[in-house]
Amino acid sequence: MTQLAMSWIDGRWTPAGSGAKAQSVNPGTGEVLGEFADAGLIEAEAAIAAARRVFDSGPWPHRPRVRAQVLLEAADLLEAAKPQLAWDLSRENGKLIRDCMHEIAGAVSELRYYAGLARNIFGRTIELDRNLHAMLAREPVGVVGIIVPWNAPVTLLVRSLAPVLAAGCTAIVKAAPQTALINSKVFELIAGIEALPAGAVNMLVETGNDVSKQLVASPGVDMVSYTGSTEVGKQIMEAAAKTLKRLNLELGGNAPCVVFADADLDHAAAGIVRANLSHAGQVCVAASRVIAHRSIAGELESKLAERLRAVKLGFADDPSTELGPLIDKPSRERIRRLVMASKEDAEVVVEGVDADGPLAAGAFLSPSLVRLRDSRSPLVTDEVFGPVLSVQSFDDEAEAIDKANDSRFGLAASVWSKDLRLAQRAAMSIRSGSVWINGHMRLFPEVETGGYRESGIGRLHGVEGLEAFLQTKAVTWDLGAVEE
Repeated sequence: MTQLAMSWIDGRWTPAGSGAKAQSVNPGTGEVLGEFADAGLIEAEAAIAAARRVFDSGPWPHRPRVRAQVLLEAADLLEAAKPQLAWDLSRENGKLIRDCMHEIAGAVSELRYYAGLARNIFGRTIELDRNLHAMLAREPVGVVGIIVPWNAPVTLLVRSLAPVLAAGCTAIVKAAPQTALINSKVFELIAGIEALPAGAVNMLVETGNDVSKQLVASPGVDMVSYTGSTEVGKQIMEAAAKTLKRLNLELGGNAPCVVFADADLDHAAAGIVRANLSHAGQVCVAASRVIAHRSIAGELESKLAERLRAVKLGFADDPSTELGPLIDKPSRERIRRLVMASKEDAEVVVEGVDADGPLAAGAFLSPSLVRLRDSRSPLVTDEVFGPVLSVQSFDDEAEAIDKANDSRFGLAASVWSKDLRLAQRAAMSIRSGSVWINGHMRLFPEVETGGYRESGIGRLHGVEGLEAFLQTKAVTWDLGAVEE
């Protein structure tokens, strides 16, 4: 068992005040990897107080060059530790090792991107009348609570934390218990940055929800950035209304993949399967619903089924593995129940099964493919978050768009066609924050992401990702009349 991971509060590593500890487990083997301090209300209040003090009375919000240097140093530290961090991430949440390397690299890129923006926060001035002027200054929002999920714990941490720091805010990070150890190791690197004031960033992990509730309820927290399920996002929004707290929410999704008759079916099948199986489908923008033109639906379904049946399950650190474990066995059981329930109004073309042999101790489940007859299936109405693809057909462009938009979600989608005018027209008609053409799940620090409808509020990545943590102050002055 590794050393106990503790909370990082006000520049110090601290155990839980209650003495509570919890374990982190490798989802592929069931092995206990280590323990972490199970934080509670005492730690939450201490972290909020530290972040509040630094923001209200320190120079941090007024020193953009220092903030840029902190982000650049953090990027260098993560890049130097990338192989070990990727290994630790792979063991703790079951993501394939090559994807973990990509995740760490993405976090490094994000830090450097926002380091550049930190020195480019501009306001503006306006002449309202003779000798009457106004200055519109861009200021940091204040103290931000960041609630991070387990499925991409490094990238999604940095996706919020980098613009928060670039803007001049301070932060309390509530990391997920499933990935407590990797988040702790990232913060061990950040803690060594001398220019980062003690208390500017704090990190807690909890198995319950006392910390999260306090971040949302406390008047000492000005904003919450949350990535996770739509259901929890609604609870946060309701609770935050009591203090009119600003929110940035990236929530659930059920991404449609619209495949037109002229698409390269081999390319589409390969791309869709890859985007469905990324981290065992436990990605909010993962490909979930295939909506194919009737003339090619059968052929595409056969190609998808062939690829899914051939997928190699294995341990996340094996370079030949194509599908690793789900995060835990309850998640595996949820996916199995979802596929079983779909048999009532759909045809299961490929049914996922548990792994045996050396993989039997882990949360492994092979992928499923379901041909839908009813658009009210939970495979359409709910977030799947697992290795399951559904297939529907359409007869014309209007029907394709209607089916793509027949969802309470609107986070991501893709369009597959050789006719770029058709593809662009369809992409502009789909109600989704991100739409990719002839690809899926292409994410970059420079390009904003976020949801329509029940997939969230606000944007992260890009310039708007920085704007989310800034507010405008108007200062108006009268220069007086010119003396004759």
